[in-house]
Amino acid sequence: MSNRRAGRRARRRPAAGACLLTALAGVAAPAAAPGAAHAAACTAGTGPYQRQLEAYLKRPVDGRQSPADCAAIAAFQRREGIRPADGYAGLATYRQMLVAQARPDPNAAGRCPVVAGRMACVDLDRQLMWVQQRRRVIFAPVPVRSGRAGQTTRTGSFKVYWKHKNHVSTLYANAPMPYSQFFSGGQALHGHPGNLFDGGGSAGCVNLTVADARRLWDVLQVGDGVRVWGRKPGT
Repeated sequence: MSNRRAGRRARRRPAAGACLLTALAGVAAPAAAPGAAHAAACTAGTGPYQRQLEAYLKRPVDGRQSPADCAAIAAFQRREGIRPADGYAGLATYRQMLVAQARPDPNAAGRCPVVAGRMACVDLDRQLMWVQQRRRVIFAPVPVRSGRAGQTTRTGSFKVYWKHKNHVSTLYANAPMPYSQFFSGGQALHGHPGNLFDGGGSAGCVNLTVADARRLWDVLQVGDGVRVWGRKPGT
């Protein structure tokens, strides 16, 4: 074989080292363990509802934040749409935890009457509400804010007697009360602009987020039942 032909064949064959480098270049780096990135970035300290969140998320219940606790709480916050999803076990996260616990069967204790018509069920103990018709939940549980000490939300059985979408309170400094559905005197189910969990409570109304109040507006009608029971924690 001529030296020229042998040279052409050698040029056609990649060197063994080149094949190895090409193969290695096509191999993806090992994936990080699920949640590892979030755990590494999660630096929130121990929150006031640490133990409750640890128990719900099946973490060791010691009341002390760990990177794994923080990552688990942050994952829960992301699932539930809580912002910031920083892993801190604060009030908003705890209240959403109560909603998540109630979601499979909010009326498991049987406190809200099972009737043929629509019934808005307001649980002051857990600070949440839902709507059921017979045994079917037609408006899933959402967090609420009821009356503060000295201005508590009245308990008992009521009916929605008036709806006013763009209501403004003349009694409380022209405070906006969007999507108001009145059930007892001046007390109504309505949206609360801003942070639902700020302050010690409402002036007696049942506050929802504006988004939840907007959805509830299309569920209840005048004449539908409202049942309120329990007591707001701390009142």
